[in-house]
Amino acid sequence: PDGSHVPGDKKGGDIGFVIDGIPLNEASSHADGYADLNVLVPLELASMQVWRGPVSALYGNFNRAGLLDFKTRKGGEYKEVDASLASHGTLDAQAALGLKPGEGQALNLAAQHYRTDGFRTQSGAERTTLAARWSKAITPALEVALSGRLHQADGDSPGYVTAARFATAPYGKEPLAMLDGAKKHFATLRADVQYALAPEVKWLGYAYTTRQDFTRWFSRPVGGGAWRQREETYDRTVYGAGTSLNGHHATAFTPVNWVAGIETLRESTGYQFYDGENNRVRTGPAGYDRRARLNSISAFAEVDAPMHPLFQPSFGLRWDRFTGNCRPLGPETGSDDCGPLARMSHASPKIGVRSQLLAGVLARASWSEGFALPDEFAKYALGARQLDPNVFRQTEVGAQIQPFAGLTLDVAAYRLLSSNEIRAVAPGLYENYGATRRSGVEASTLWAATRQLDLSLAWGSTHSRVTQNGNATLIGKQVAGVPRATATVSAAWRPVAGWEGTLTWRRVGRYAVNASNSVNYGGYAVWDAGVSHTVPGTGWRIYAAVANLADKVYATSSAIIGSTQVFAPGAPRTLRVGIQAQL
Repeated sequence: PDGSHVPGDKKGGDIGFVIDGIPLNEASSHADGYADLNVLVPLELASMQVWRGPVSALYGNFNRAGLLDFKTRKGGEYKEVDASLASHGTLDAQAALGLKPGEGQALNLAAQHYRTDGFRTQSGAERTTLAARWSKAITPALEVALSGRLHQADGDSPGYVTAARFATAPYGKEPLAMLDGAKKHFATLRADVQYALAPEVKWLGYAYTTRQDFTRWFSRPVGGGAWRQREETYDRTVYGAGTSLNGHHATAFTPVNWVAGIETLRESTGYQFYDGENNRVRTGPAGYDRRARLNSISAFAEVDAPMHPLFQPSFGLRWDRFTGNCRPLGPETGSDDCGPLARMSHASPKIGVRSQLLAGVLARASWSEGFALPDEFAKYALGARQLDPNVFRQTEVGAQIQPFAGLTLDVAAYRLLSSNEIRAVAPGLYENYGATRRSGVEASTLWAATRQLDLSLAWGSTHSRVTQNGNATLIGKQVAGVPRATATVSAAWRPVAGWEGTLTWRRVGRYAVNASNSVNYGGYAVWDAGVSHTVPGTGWRIYAAVANLADKVYATSSAIIGSTQVFAPGAPRTLRVGIQAQL
């Protein structure tokens, strides 16, 4: 739980995550927009679509920097297992099963159990996930489906370390840090209906509910060399429903693909906060004990009309409206406001065009808009009634080039402008004042150099600046937490049939840790390697992998908490061996 294992969690709402259309981002959690990907079973996934920036009209809040759309397997007959053992007492066992239990029916099942002692003091964790989907074709035009998911996780955490400990004993924990950790229960249930109104038009409808509870204990520095533990508990219930029409038409002028729909979401989160705990034992009254509700209704439409190889436009528009409220459930010592959420709405246009300039050269350009609501409980403050959403506008130009068979190049330049950022001008009083600019270049290369050797490169460079801020000294500073450059280089070599070796180098560049840019983190680079053998004619694959091959001491992130720079140590050299089998 709470980042104990990749894929782990995502803190903050810059990136959206959905699985079969169900959003994983949480509107009110220990970071606004937090998402826990541990509720997924990797072996159940059929595909993953990545949206770079707020370019899709199908998604609203929490996708201003992009979105990952996970699709699970639907249909098919298969029996697959993947079991591995790794350093630090780690076990990862997965299974996936696809059946046809009856005429026109499909049943897809998946399960995972993961446990580890952890590579640091007090970092053991354990989790179990179960997923199932059943579908039936009632008629050739009508199909219904029911899917569900259960997840349970429990683990300890050593927390952050200071610079002094990171330099001397990075895999221990701070002496003043207490018994930190987290526990979680998660369940979701979804029903889908699909009906073909005509050969070229399909109607989709869905409804789902999510129920979860999540508690974490977190020790952090609070100044003057002192550390303090806090407890945060979130009791979350979500109800969602939506409907859409999807069409594919061949007109006299151009083929047209389109989608239009509406959806609604009702999310309720009970929140309790206790500070100054003694190893998970409460020592005083609740700082906060309240329930927040966030309701949304949205309408969206997208059209893709490739009129000519040189002119293939697409258009999208999304409109979101939010309401809600916050009310205390018991006595609170905290001072944050808790009241009605003023109605807030936003329309987000999206425009794009692709152009096949030459054989093997596909150019593209897009302009899109996204938004973010005020963070956490700021949206429920009386002094936030006149706020507008924080707006993001992204412009991108790029091209995919295939100069010859086996080589694909992709390059893009972008600019992302943030305006109407939200700042507190007094306790409980907020205003829209602040802007940032992020611009950069991203490039990737996939090269089948020989029949035995594949090479790939992904590189990105970002230049970020604060362009408007209530604190004039911050104007011109880098946006905190944005690396100057990132890169991944990998090679896959198949010297003989059935054998493959991989080598990967990853680099995360330097970034400012705080808003004033007075504290920085130099980033890190690590090597990973692997080897696998597919046994001919059996469907069995045996693999071994070494992460952090050079056993480098590094931190996955750095932050300022309580005026102290802290680090989250990355894992030392880790060996993993396992077997995948298609039975």
